[in-house]
Amino acid sequence: MNWLKTTRSGFLCVLLVLLWAKTLFAYYIDFSLGATGILQQIILVVNPIGISIALLSLSLYVKAPKRAYLTAIIVYTLSIVLLVANVLYYREFSDFMTINTILGVSKVAQGLGASSLNMVRPSDIIYVFDLLAGLLAYLGFGVFNLVRYIHKQPLRWPHFGLVLDRKPVAFHFPQAITVIGIALFSLNMAISELNRPQLLTRTFDRNYIVKYLGLMPFTVYDGVKTAQTNQVRATADSADMDSVLKYVRSHYAAPNPAYFGQAAGKNVIIIHLESFQQFLIGMKVDGQEVTPFLNSLYRNKNTLSFSNFFNQVGLGKTSDAENMLETSTFGLPTGSLFTSLGTDNTFQGAPAILNQTKGYTTAVFHGGSGGFWNRNNVYKSLGYQYFFDGNFYDHEGGAATEYGIKDKLLFGESIKYLEHLQQPFYTKIITTTNHYPFFITDEDSNFPDAGTDDATINGYFKTAHYLDQALKEFFDYLKASGLDKTSLVMLYGDHYGISNDRNQTLAPLLGKDPANWTSFDNTALQRVPLMFYSPGLKGGIQDQYGGEIDVLPTLLHLLGINSQQYVQFGSDLLSPDHQQLVALRNHNYVTPNYTVLGSKVYANQTGEALMPSEALKKEMTAWQKRVDEELDLSDTVANKNLLRFYVPPDFKPIDPAKVNYLQGLQQMLAEEQTLGNKSTSVFSQHKSKSTVDLYKTDAPEFATDASPLTTYPPAIANRSNTTSTEQTDSSSQAPQ
Repeated sequence: MNWLKTTRSGFLCVLLVLLWAKTLFAYYIDFSLGATGILQQIILVVNPIGISIALLSLSLYVKAPKRAYLTAIIVYTLSIVLLVANVLYYREFSDFMTINTILGVSKVAQGLGASSLNMVRPSDIIYVFDLLAGLLAYLGFGVFNLVRYIHKQPLRWPHFGLVLDRKPVAFHFPQAITVIGIALFSLNMAISELNRPQLLTRTFDRNYIVKYLGLMPFTVYDGVKTAQTNQVRATADSADMDSVLKYVRSHYAAPNPAYFGQAAGKNVIIIHLESFQQFLIGMKVDGQEVTPFLNSLYRNKNTLSFSNFFNQVGLGKTSDAENMLETSTFGLPTGSLFTSLGTDNTFQGAPAILNQTKGYTTAVFHGGSGGFWNRNNVYKSLGYQYFFDGNFYDHEGGAATEYGIKDKLLFGESIKYLEHLQQPFYTKIITTTNHYPFFITDEDSNFPDAGTDDATINGYFKTAHYLDQALKEFFDYLKASGLDKTSLVMLYGDHYGISNDRNQTLAPLLGKDPANWTSFDNTALQRVPLMFYSPGLKGGIQDQYGGEIDVLPTLLHLLGINSQQYVQFGSDLLSPDHQQLVALRNHNYVTPNYTVLGSKVYANQTGEALMPSEALKKEMTAWQKRVDEELDLSDTVANKNLLRFYVPPDFKPIDPAKVNYLQGLQQMLAEEQTLGNKSTSVFSQHKSKSTVDLYKTDAPEFATDASPLTTYPPAIANRSNTTSTEQTDSSSQAPQ
């Protein structure tokens, strides 16, 4: 009996429906794409259709019926293989497979090891049930044909009841179907771009591209980017480093003897102040200070504060800031270095430097997606041993924000991991509450409304005030646990929060006339905070000009590590040799006296545009030459991956394949247990008693149940539940 009698287009429709249904199953069951709102849900449901139609339509161009059907089956099978491979890979690495990953599949399989079988679930039969049935039927038919061959009977083609449509396809039909598929995909892409501008140029996160465009378009896009990158890198050789080394060595600034090594041996706690601008420091709304705690910290005698510190980010924004602070190299002129080059590039990152020179344990705490900005890959290359991302935090009960969890909850929950790190440690805590669109409930913040007609600006002050309260709670914990005396805390703002198109609305709150607002005022608002706090540190407000590119050499010198041997484009802000020229990513720049924006020159003291004298023009030519050279050389280092050709003395390039963040908690607790009395963790120093209870918060989420502070999420606890009964107990709940 013929169980499937259909036209060729009907057969393709069956394959299309199966492929679409399986893809949606993966989207909603196996992947965490974070689709929010009706529009994103619609995009998620629709995005597999257009590209699938275009690919399956290839079989319509094949005239021979048997080959046409076989072509469709091959396209379908390869699509399913790609889907299943990504499902299995995602379960282990919370990420999608790139072209480099596919090409290095043997390394991936080796890294998975014995856990490969554990990743397979009974529900996975949904992805392959039809292919397995077809394969079994084909093998059975092969046996049937073998018997016929032995008995010298004619062989049969395995149609399995499928009646081939032998009618020729209309001349323009294949082209029409292909055009329909491409049109649907283009429409999907246009709507996605409206919902998430610069989706492909900034490449925030692989999750974003899959969520908006689909798995196959992501794979193609990644393939194109990989080919472009490999083409550039193929032209590189060690001689390209000569000009880079010549530049960085000629612009090296020797450390200030008064500060060199002042924080030697101390823990380093870096606090990332999301979207936090300098103008918030000291500002009041309706008579109330926006950031009372940061105001006091900024002027504390133990705090080095910088009043003319600029963000230097491009389209990579937060990732650009992190890159500059960790490596003292610039982000790219377009897109994000983290997402486009970070997985495969060689870095001389702060975590690796501190671990290899001073034995620091290195970790990041972030309540959001580890794949955002490709952090889960780049952090490995930078030398971070542990990355506690959103998988390690509780997101229930209103705790989640669009980019992580609320800051008070982040600080509180991070303690149960931080206290088990071996000291000295180098850690970074990435806050997210003060992120666009700057929304927070009245229950979380009762800070007064700024009174503008822009909800974004009004919300900005509310979320900044909430962040300030969270910081005070965390500093109170540091003092209660004794960590304040043994740590250097660095706080920095990564980039602007209020965009230029809103600055004129903001102007009256800053005491400015919107009618007289200029590009100079926009640039002046690119100042962000930078503070180093540690009891005994000779503090004070520093007025010298600098930017994010200068942070790493400054930090290394405070810790007693000379930065001279590393490739760094910044210089120590505290050094007498520091040249106060701040290069912006668009090749504009700022000096202590002038702000140069294209052909316009502004006086910093008055904000007025100037007609430069011949002497000033000569200086400007020299400044511009240095800015251009600095940015271009940094871009060359990144695009050609030049640091693979230069290894500083006593430095070993990081092998990211050896790091598995999802097993990090297990490894950290096992190390603490193995060390026993030699353990230097805060938990061990407190006689194996947790310090979590020392964190006091007024967060409403913890008003009745503080369990998220002490317990690990089930998925993470289960991963750590593999060594021994004693280890299991400490993995499932923070020791009390």
